Amino acid sequence: MNFAKLHGAGNDFLLFDGGANPALADELPPLVPGLCHRRFGIGADGVLLVLPTGVAAARVRYWNSDGSEAAFCANGTRCAASFIAARWGWREMVLETGYAAIPAAVDGGQVELRLPAPGEVRPWRELAVAGTVVRGRYLVVGVPHLIVRVEWPDFWRRELAPLAPALRRHPDLRAGGANVSVLQVEDERTLGVRSWERGVEGETLSCGSGDVAAALVAAAEGWVVPPVAVRTASKRVLTVAPEGPPLASPLRLSGPAEWVAEGRVSSDLAAAFRLD
Repeated sequence: MNFAKLHGAGNDFLLFDGGANPALADELPPLVPGLCHRRFGIGADGVLLVLPTGVAAARVRYWNSDGSEAAFCANGTRCAASFIAARWGWREMVLETGYAAIPAAVDGGQVELRLPAPGEVRPWRELAVAGTVVRGRYLVVGVPHLIVRVEWPDFWRRELAPLAPALRRHPDLRAGGANVSVLQVEDERTLGVRSWERGVEGETLSCGSGDVAAALVAAAEGWVVPPVAVRTASKRVLTVAPEGPPLASPLRLSGPAEWVAEGRVSSDLAAAFRLD
């Protein structure tokens, strides 16, 4: 199995071409946890399989590193667009995800997605967790997110556990919980955002849909003025540009998608993962 490894703002993925190898649709899913293992495998936050469906159109399937399939991953979809541009020569395309059909445009190392307005948006609520009460807002950008504003002098250094994992599975959230993003306002156009992701069950250097959710909430509250620059834990910056009222309008997400490596999964490694 040939693969490429890319990252979007430090959120790293293994990409596979289902057009070149249609059997991957069946063979790949059980191998995902092993491939993503950072000691015994290649190492990644998730795996994407792209399958052409028409002219400048492709289906994108995404699995978290624990093997669970998710409807959407924004950074993963940006990486998929970059992968497709390199493999198939498309610079503009529509990527069919479990969330929506997402138009994407690739310009060198930058990838822009046009996303629909957020789905379910809940009011602010107070959540009792880890010996304290946290005010958070739940919304769905392909997958569910809980957004929490903080004012930490050690924002980039503070451990997110036990707070973030407790919020991620909070009983007041819908079954399955949510990704958790903590944001801090840096200036009138810039946020710092850190992310704790479902399916990885840990902090990632960026969560694209979580960064979108955080930016939209901050813009809706008047904490920042769009377009919003989101500084991630990787120090890469993503830009979120709502096209109208932030919580009720389509938007554009843009940022880098960077290539790391290309290679081939050894047959011995794949066999070992199947045995596991």
